[in-house]
Amino acid sequence: MLTETYKAKAVIEEDVVAAIAAFMTDPTPSPFVIGDEYRLDLAAAVRAHEWASVTVRTKDATENLKRAAVRTASLLARPEKP
Repeated sequence: MLTETYKAKAVIEEDVVAAIAAFMTDPTPSPFVIGDEYRLDLAAAVRAHEWASVTVRTKDATENLKRAAVRTASLLARPEKP
């Protein structure tokens, strides 16, 4: 999980924030380079996480709630090494 790489400091907070911002700007499926050596499909991560999937599609959800949902889904996803 991305959480493990985050705890090991292979991915830093700025990387996670950038990933969330990228998804919020363009939620289409595509690999996002996170950290120096990982890729993460944020759209797939959000689709795979029920709460995040519902939250990002909810019209009345606040921007902060949507970002929190994407963050949760991202941290629970498994990044890949290219």
